Amino acid sequence: MLKNLSVADEKILSGSLRSKLIGQTNIMESSCDALSLPKGSIGVFDSGVGGLTCVKELIRLMPHEDIVYLGDTARVPYGTRSRQTIVDYARQDIHFMEKHNVKLLIVACGTVSAVMQTEPLFKDSTINCYSGVIIPAVDAACEATKNGKIGVIATQASIRSGCYENEIHRINPKIEVFSRAGTLLVPLAESGYTSVDCEPAQFFVREYLSDIKQKGVDTLIMGCTHYPLFEEAVGAFMGESVTLISPGAVTAALAYDALKAQNALWSDEHKAKIELYCTDSAELFEENVNRFLGCGIDAQISQCRL
Repeated sequence: MLKNLSVADEKILSGSLRSKLIGQTNIMESSCDALSLPKGSIGVFDSGVGGLTCVKELIRLMPHEDIVYLGDTARVPYGTRSRQTIVDYARQDIHFMEKHNVKLLIVACGTVSAVMQTEPLFKDSTINCYSGVIIPAVDAACEATKNGKIGVIATQASIRSGCYENEIHRINPKIEVFSRAGTLLVPLAESGYTSVDCEPAQFFVREYLSDIKQKGVDTLIMGCTHYPLFEEAVGAFMGESVTLISPGAVTAALAYDALKAQNALWSDEHKAKIELYCTDSAELFEENVNRFLGCGIDAQISQCRL
């Protein structure tokens, strides 16, 4: 299973879960015991709307949990920014979440998750339980691969950091890793061009994944939470034999396991409250919410300032 980390800001909920639940995570550490986890909300933030893929899985797994989502739609994407800018943005996102009674925070942005590995973003934060998406995805991929060849498509910043290769080789140095930045997939996803029959989506999926496909990978990490929106297009191109790993979905499942183990879930009688915030137009954001989560979602949608 997942390996323990030496990174200062990545911790795990309890000793009994260490072999199973690890990541950019303070979700699962002895400092987050059952008494220290309040009956608050699950927080999720991303640079845009991609993190809603994680929210969708959280709602499916934990329909009675309160959820607070922040999409920094005014500054998307983070993946093309400088490291210091990403750090500054991430700390503003975390500060926003500190105001919303968050018991557990999922950093659904792959770029920020990469920076978390070497930058103590939560050093002075009041949020004690948190997780990025990289290591949960890496663990799932290492378990899924049969031929020892894993592909990774992620943002420029994540690929540049080498974080996926490092964590995969931490688990198994013999696995071959083939990576590519999928820079233009994020704006395509934000604009709704994701369907399997969409020509721009088809073009850029071929552009970014042709070399990886030729390497014969049997597992592909879609290393940005926007990318699972292209799952049908990617699956059609890569073929049925390739397992696709969604970081947001994997991390949501780990969060469920962790909260359940710590008896920190709301009861079935609790009516969940879903709060969705964006930093740009709430009207445009609502269109994406309806596309990601369905028109029937009962959620409060608001614009905010960081």
